[in-house]
Amino acid sequence: MSSMTQKEALTAYATQIADSSLFMGHRMSEWVFKAPTLETEIALMNCALDLIGQSRSFYTYAGEAEGKGRSEDDIAYLRGQTEYRNPLISELPRGDWGYTIVKSYYYSVFAKLFFKALTLSSDKQLAAIAERSLKEVTYHVRYTGEWLLRLGDGTQESKKRTQKSVDELWDYVGEMFIMSEAETQLLQDNISTDIAALRGAWDQEVEALLQQATLDVPTGTWTHEGGKTGKMHTEHFEYILAEHQYLQNRYSGCEW
Repeated sequence: MSSMTQKEALTAYATQIADSSLFMGHRMSEWVFKAPTLETEIALMNCALDLIGQSRSFYTYAGEAEGKGRSEDDIAYLRGQTEYRNPLISELPRGDWGYTIVKSYYYSVFAKLFFKALTLSSDKQLAAIAERSLKEVTYHVRYTGEWLLRLGDGTQESKKRTQKSVDELWDYVGEMFIMSEAETQLLQDNISTDIAALRGAWDQEVEALLQQATLDVPTGTWTHEGGKTGKMHTEHFEYILAEHQYLQNRYSGCEW
């Protein structure tokens, strides 16, 4: 039985979704002035802005659901490390271009399936944010998928490095489908969605593209976890959080 009230569960749920989008967007934004071409930089920055925009919407709703007067900035910036509930895959370093593409593709396929399911939420505001977000992440899937095909079926070097990323990041996929306490509680009222049930569709879509890209599909089932509970983030999280919170800590009261 959950120890959270319905209001606390809804606040935690919206915050959890926002955290995931925020750190995925943050990592993408690190490609400014570093992407292979100007066109790829612009495309990836648009994806990053989409993700950060999604996080703003969910943080704002979390503050409204909580009813304590906290703004999106308060929730985004003024929390300790263990209070963030993003899956670990979202906080991993950007790596090389292939690593970013694989990570973004894995996450984007999940996000597409998730937001599509969330449009059916009995909570009308969550459903509305999900509907807007779905249009964005559908493009993210197409963009990163096209790059994955290009890298996997490209040169020997690009194939080798992309396969390495495919294998390494596979061990972080499973956590995205683990139900949190808030998700489990809200599912009873059809507010949240059963993310565990999305894994089959994710496997089917991702495996089909990997095979088309002439890449080997990993077979492991073990997964890193702990980010969605806040109990165990990666060693990279302290650094990304310090950068994320720097302005707010240095200039208290700053707004986005």
